Amino acid sequence: MDGWQRYLEVAEEENKEKEVGVCMVKDGWKEFFAKETCLPKIMEQVDALYANGVCYPKYEEIFQIFEVVDVKDVKVVILGQDPYHQKGQAHGFSFSVKKGVKVPPSLRNMYKEIYDDVGVLNGDCGYLLDWAKQGVFLLNTVLTVEDSRPKAHDGIGWQEFTDSVIRKINEKDTPVVFLLWGNDARKKKKLIDTNKHLVLEAAHPSPLSSYRGFFGCKHFSKCNDYLVANGLEPIDWSVKDV
Repeated sequence: MDGWQRYLEVAEEENKEKEVGVCMVKDGWKEFFAKETCLPKIMEQVDALYANGVCYPKYEEIFQIFEVVDVKDVKVVILGQDPYHQKGQAHGFSFSVKKGVKVPPSLRNMYKEIYDDVGVLNGDCGYLLDWAKQGVFLLNTVLTVEDSRPKAHDGIGWQEFTDSVIRKINEKDTPVVFLLWGNDARKKKKLIDTNKHLVLEAAHPSPLSSYRGFFGCKHFSKCNDYLVANGLEPIDWSVKDV
């Protein structure tokens, strides 16, 4: 059994009772996953890494954003680096944490910029499912990480896979806003047709870099202005703790 097929079987079993209520990638992604030739090799390495160490997110949640947001529904891509590397944080959405988990510093800085930019005050819930349901595709450039070792899985091929994801979204006829934060994310700009889509770049929102151009970027209002100008519904950037 190849790694991708094993993932699907584990995901189907483990995700039956999950809140998002899905256990497979959305229909619009199925052909993409079936044809993505780099994925079996990546998943073979992922299987070994998860078997021999502590890695995040949970194995069955690695592709969770693809289970929630179909490619046809993507309006905004928020591209991060790699998943949170502490226990209980990462769950397959970039920057998001499950309900009841303390909001990490990077997301806290995003909330600060949202408030300063569009006046939405978010509290202590870091679960960004509300955004995903509106078509915000929360993707990392690398989808797995080792406990307490950021970027530990940079070399196993994830960048090739996420390059393909960006290319797939770039093919959409409807305009998409790409929010590229940090150097790893900004490298993806070359894959995007800027005549068809909007690319907004800034420093990463982590405490180490947020003051070098993330604060004050006004990406959340610029994103919504662009969506409205193109006849699309703006994003409600509030996060409800319900």
